[in-house]
Amino acid sequence: MSSTTPRMGFLYPGHAAEDDYPRLARMYKPVADVIVVHTEFDEDAHTVEALREMGSPGRLIEGARHLADKNLEAVLWTSTSASFVRGIDGIREQIETLENQLHVPASTTAMGFARAIAAINAKRVAIAATYPENVALLFTAFLEHFDIDVVRMTSHGIVTAAEVGTLERETVIRFATDNNHPDADALLVPDTALHSAAWLEDLEMAAGKPVLTANQVSFWEGLRLCGKLTPQAGLGTLFRVDPWN
Repeated sequence: MSSTTPRMGFLYPGHAAEDDYPRLARMYKPVADVIVVHTEFDEDAHTVEALREMGSPGRLIEGARHLADKNLEAVLWTSTSASFVRGIDGIREQIETLENQLHVPASTTAMGFARAIAAINAKRVAIAATYPENVALLFTAFLEHFDIDVVRMTSHGIVTAAEVGTLERETVIRFATDNNHPDADALLVPDTALHSAAWLEDLEMAAGKPVLTANQVSFWEGLRLCGKLTPQAGLGTLFRVDPWN
């Protein structure tokens, strides 16, 4: 394994759009090495109760055991909602849990969004959320901790990640553009169950502005933690900015 090759682990709840991660790894240069571990949960539902259980330290510890001794450089908990529903303190606990288990830098998709928004210098954002409204509002509250102004938030009330994972290109692009806002510097699409890796440039062309999607942001955050993030073409505005300026 080349020392320039990023090696990352992604803990992913269930099955929906996890194939975005090996796709992103192949699109990146040099090609990244990724391991995806599917974590267990009690219920596939975008409810606060189910998401809190899904992102509990115990569930993360169970998943992390499968990444032990894999010579990783970073690990991500790749569920946006199952991190932000636990609040800032809960996210810190998730990160500390993973770092204590695997002894490498860790983060979550929600924290990746906060850092990615800063990286592209966006001050105002629109949110196209697949979640029910009460869950989507918690994402808005999370972003407010970082002085990010949400100019529009729309929720589509899709209850299960499995259903979100079936949405195809035209539906995803229409979903994003229908929920854009002219005052937003960037459009956020925060569900890791939603496929986006193959359509990042198409999404931005349709929206006419930077679009940050959950799996894109998770992959970017992992590379950042590895210290191996370099400007790239074909992966959206986020990957074209110099991460170290």
